[in-house]
Amino acid sequence: MVLRRRCSLAPILVAGVLLGGACSGNGPKSADNGRLKIATTVAPITSIVSSVVGDRADVEGIVPEGTNSHTFEPKPSVARLLSEADVVYINGLTLEEPTKSLAKKNLKTGAEIVELGTLSIPADQHIYDFSFPKEEGKPNPHLWTDPNYALKYGEVVKTDMSKRDPDNATYYDQNFKRFSATIADFDKAMRTAFATIPKRELLTYHDAYAYFAKSYDWKVVGAIQVSDFEDPTPGEVAELITQVKAEKVPAIFGSEVFPSPVLEQVGREANVKYVDVLRDDDLPGEPGQLEHSWLGLMRFDFITMTEALGGDASALKAVPLKNDTPDQADYPQ
Repeated sequence: MVLRRRCSLAPILVAGVLLGGACSGNGPKSADNGRLKIATTVAPITSIVSSVVGDRADVEGIVPEGTNSHTFEPKPSVARLLSEADVVYINGLTLEEPTKSLAKKNLKTGAEIVELGTLSIPADQHIYDFSFPKEEGKPNPHLWTDPNYALKYGEVVKTDMSKRDPDNATYYDQNFKRFSATIADFDKAMRTAFATIPKRELLTYHDAYAYFAKSYDWKVVGAIQVSDFEDPTPGEVAELITQVKAEKVPAIFGSEVFPSPVLEQVGREANVKYVDVLRDDDLPGEPGQLEHSWLGLMRFDFITMTEALGGDASALKAVPLKNDTPDQADYPQ
């Protein structure tokens, strides 16, 4: 049994931007400092974009970390940022509609909105599930928790930025290759660690792992969405408890940012561990620290999942948080 509630978070995506070097390219540049100005939505996307653009553009996030991007209402200052941006990178797949709408109203001439998620997956591979039923026409948008799609996000950024700033195309390609190599190492470590888990099953606070589960042979048992912050009925809770007992999973997962008393109750009554530290779009650490990155986020979540489900996470812990391209993007807190 699963509770069908609408998704609430963006999780939710290897850092890398060192601002300060002047751009040498002859593509379109922002008028104020001669560099392209990039606006991004949630922190994982900001991190992925930063890993590609490096020190050749200014990157500024829009959605504060730990905020519900579906319902996020941008402040007037965001409209100003959007009016100055040369490009706005969003996830798409109907994830950040309020921000997308505001961007459309404020884009300057020649600026564009680029939907990284939409461009990274063909429509026939969209996943529809209990939180995103096909009859409503909105697929599950959470591609970035699957490193394979995070890599595609980076590739879209590399291609797009190379067209906007062709003299720096080689630089963007080099950064993307480093990002790709990091993801290849991470993917190998994930598969090694996951192979030690007796039962790869997830019951989470949020339906953010559908694509990840498909790629890495996990089963998503269900998710309790928190978008309306309403408790399920006693009958729904009882069914969840019965389901967890039947699946015999050793742990269920909640959010550090959006705690769920319901999942805590399910864990207690089903006699399974309730782990409430997963994150969707709130990167670990502080801006500028190595762990404050897409890689840091996913490494933390997958180590947490692996250990809570009885596996050995040593391969994941051995993945270094690299600083090949230091991240100095602006992350709103």
